[in-house]
Amino acid sequence: MLTAVRHLGPNWYASVMGTAIVATAGAGLPVHLPGLRTACTAVWALSLAMLLVLLAARTLHWTHHRDQARAHLLDPATAPFYGCLAMALLAVGGGTLVVGQDWIGLRAAVALDAVLFGAGTVIGLTAAVAVPYLMAVRHHVHPAQATPVWLLPVVAPMVSAALGPLLVPHLPPGQPRETLLLACFAMFGLSLLATLLMLPLVFARLVTGGPLPLALTPTLFLVLGPLGQSTTAVSKFADFAPGVVPPADAQGFSLLAVLYGVPVMGFALLWLCLATAHVVRARRHGMRFTMTWWAFTFPVGTCVTGAESLSHHTGLAVYDGLALVLYGALVAAWATAAVQTARGLFSGALLAGPRPAPVALRPVTARTT
Repeated sequence: MLTAVRHLGPNWYASVMGTAIVATAGAGLPVHLPGLRTACTAVWALSLAMLLVLLAARTLHWTHHRDQARAHLLDPATAPFYGCLAMALLAVGGGTLVVGQDWIGLRAAVALDAVLFGAGTVIGLTAAVAVPYLMAVRHHVHPAQATPVWLLPVVAPMVSAALGPLLVPHLPPGQPRETLLLACFAMFGLSLLATLLMLPLVFARLVTGGPLPLALTPTLFLVLGPLGQSTTAVSKFADFAPGVVPPADAQGFSLLAVLYGVPVMGFALLWLCLATAHVVRARRHGMRFTMTWWAFTFPVGTCVTGAESLSHHTGLAVYDGLALVLYGALVAAWATAAVQTARGLFSGALLAGPRPAPVALRPVTARTT
């Protein structure tokens, strides 16, 4: 067991995020299918179990393989995935209030979400500062290395912004509620501005440097995360602002939900088409399964919740249809990634260390005298 977790990186938390968003997004669909909510609650329970197992495994990793853990922090390709730890905690916590309360009760759901939200927010804000700092002073990266993975640390506070409002009604009226709501709004701005700084690097790398390596191509879907999550966040501000902030501010949040959400969702659809085209090309060139395939889940799920939010605030049926189509794609992607991950775990391939590079034989010149 101790040997098996040596190469268990923080990227594995993406599987928890991708599972939790299936439950959360499914609960908000504009259809009422028999058994749908029960199925979503079961998926949330699975995500909670996955989180607990992964936290235990990562604790063993840090306890018994500190050299490898430090190497992950100093690796510019791995360190950004520490944002996934925060988002996994937040995603499972948010699902607790959305569907988990059906099985564990409201009081336990609020308590569990409060713990997971608090821990996830602290870790997310820490990663949003620490990882870019390491990239600047220790990793020594250059623009040609830019990938959407760089977005992960700065997106984590946006997940806090989108899920924090769920706790607002459970706080005492007055300043506690307003403080939490505006703190979430502040994290929305923090993450949005950081994303706007980072995204041009990713787009410029893609246009000027050519397609990403095959194994990294699925990470193009990570760009959908801040887009869909920010659309969801502004909608949650509008939903929970009445009675918490002054009426004029509440009206402003309602306007922001539409005036911000509609164009950002439009850009998300544009990027979805671009990323899909790159994935189709990579698949034709022999792209095989890696853990980066989990990038097909959580970011798409945030677009589902974003479409659901726009449907609620605009009343347009087109967003209902968009949410259903995207959710179908999300479930298909999750099922594929889950099956492939299970196979990789049973075979041991996903937990194996990196393969050593082949050693080239040095040419030998025979003496003739």
